[in-house]
Amino acid sequence: MKVFLYDEFNPQDIAMMQALYSRSPESVTKHVEKVRQTGSGKFMERFYVGYGHASIADCGSTTLFIEGVSMLAAKAIEDWPLFSGQESSSRYIDYSKQTLGDPIGTLASKKILDSWMAFYIASLPKVEEHLMAKYPRKDGEDEGVYKKAIKARAFDIMRGFLPAGVHTQLSWHTNLRQAGDKLFLLKHHPLKEVRDLAEKIHAELFAKYPHSFGHKFSDEQENYRKYLQSKYNYFFNADVPEFKMKTNIKTSELNKYKDIFAKRPEKTGLPNFLAELGNVTYDFLLDFGSFRDIQRHRNGVCRMPLLTTKLGFNEWYLAELPEAVRKEANGLIKEQKKAIVALKTDKETAQYYTAMGFNVSCRVTYGLPAAVYVMELRSGRPVHPTLRKVAHKMHAALKKAFPLMKTHPDLALTDWDVKRGLQDIRERK
Repeated sequence: MKVFLYDEFNPQDIAMMQALYSRSPESVTKHVEKVRQTGSGKFMERFYVGYGHASIADCGSTTLFIEGVSMLAAKAIEDWPLFSGQESSSRYIDYSKQTLGDPIGTLASKKILDSWMAFYIASLPKVEEHLMAKYPRKDGEDEGVYKKAIKARAFDIMRGFLPAGVHTQLSWHTNLRQAGDKLFLLKHHPLKEVRDLAEKIHAELFAKYPHSFGHKFSDEQENYRKYLQSKYNYFFNADVPEFKMKTNIKTSELNKYKDIFAKRPEKTGLPNFLAELGNVTYDFLLDFGSFRDIQRHRNGVCRMPLLTTKLGFNEWYLAELPEAVRKEANGLIKEQKKAIVALKTDKETAQYYTAMGFNVSCRVTYGLPAAVYVMELRSGRPVHPTLRKVAHKMHAALKKAFPLMKTHPDLALTDWDVKRGLQDIRERK
């Protein structure tokens, strides 16, 4: 029994070293020597691959760091079941100094963006002061941790007033095959920013890994992808219910595995084979800011919603504001809705000028293990309150459908937790 670990090579070399296992009985140590002889990045050039190259590209991975793109572009990259990466969090980062995407580029469009940001910047300190009065520091609570928790809560509230065009940054860790498959779709995305970003990413990857990104496609294939992206990229249901669950899981089949649920401790995943029992689909209203959190769950289907003002501004954000600020917010929302309509642009571009506190129509479909995982994780107190409310409804619906199924949600009534102040990345001193 032997185990080897080689992390020092180019992803294409790593992929080819793995591919050779399928056609050669030699040890990987032999292939490593060949890599070292030819030089990193050139190993693949020595071989003609006479079978499905896509499976080879699955075996090499890379990481992209993407900066200066809108929230909409970030979500477009992340709209992929195998996405891995991280994004700047509007729940922990002050976005007051971020640049803004303004594809229309008129005085009217700039005024909309500037108005959202001016309110965000001016209201943050007022909201922090309000929160300190509402949640005074208790005896024994560390002052530094408490202040961070207050600031995080203020960001939770004020992120609802950030326009989706505000710039952010993200990382994308992907294997070479998945990068290609995703980029082939993004090049036809409805938003020009995303199409331009896809072209830029592809150019970077092609320059680095030419053997994995030199694919040519027929006009028929390209036209098909363009059709899909233009018609089905965004999901919008004007009649979306506040919350609805449907499932094809049969109670009689589920009850065969009562022991699995009865014995499962908290924070422990269900076995994946239970997904064969069927799916759970949820339709619900949720603000776009919190949609960005539920989209992070990749083990299922999460439709990308179209952000509009038609489904209203989530009331939680307004309810959490001090009275004077709330009155100002209501006036701002009313004026901004009119100004966005007056832009007379297409519905996709209008998203840049729409604040993330507006509700979107959400539809997610999970196998049973993923449905339980999402419900339990997102029911916790550190979760944004608007998403936590949806998770509690997920629990209630599952409980009604399957009363004998034991789960472990956090149903505490309060959503304030000073431990938010500990959720940070700090340099050790």
